[in-house]
Amino acid sequence: MHIVIMGCGRVGSTLAHSLEDRGHSVAIVDRAAEAFRRLGPHFAGRTVTGIGFDRDVLIEAGIEQAGAFAAVSSGDNSNVLAARIAREIFRVDNVVARIYDPGRAEVYQRLGIPTVATIPWTTHQIIRRLLPEGSEPEWRDPTGTVRLAEVHIGPAWVGHRVSDLEQTSGARVAFLTRLGEGILPHRDTVIQDGDLVHVIMREDGIEKVEAAFATGPEDV
Repeated sequence: MHIVIMGCGRVGSTLAHSLEDRGHSVAIVDRAAEAFRRLGPHFAGRTVTGIGFDRDVLIEAGIEQAGAFAAVSSGDNSNVLAARIAREIFRVDNVVARIYDPGRAEVYQRLGIPTVATIPWTTHQIIRRLLPEGSEPEWRDPTGTVRLAEVHIGPAWVGHRVSDLEQTSGARVAFLTRLGEGILPHRDTVIQDGDLVHVIMREDGIEKVEAAFATGPEDV
């Protein structure tokens, strides 16, 4: 996947290396060229100097081919604006914005803009939202047998019941995140567009669960 990052501060540079280590191509945008020094000599991605919410700058960074976009500059307004442009204009599937003000972050989350506001685990949480395949567990039991993870659902599941998803995948849906709020679903809860699905599953069943979630009820 190609991923575009806006902001080459400590979080942005760490995020760029983490994603590159996972085999993804990365382009990072910053208005100050000297900020790219944080990346060091081993960074193989693209660096673009400019304003991260400028369309031409984003196009130069490869936003039209990107599967994910992270806005992690030092400005809340810039991050939200860039995230909205990435999602609404360039139709990037996985978008997240770093917001320093927790109150504002909650508002933007309710408006459908995924945000991360708590600094200590910012990089980890952003990776989980950019790469929502369940590979980054939220919790794992001490024996290493069972994990709780956020797993990406394909569009074919929208409009189907949680019980259908569980029956097809063999996983248990622990809760949903919908417009920034946690929901404890029941069997007849219908999956909506934009839902984040958090499931409990066995470690040895991850591939089956991810395949079922990605393909949909009619193709498994």
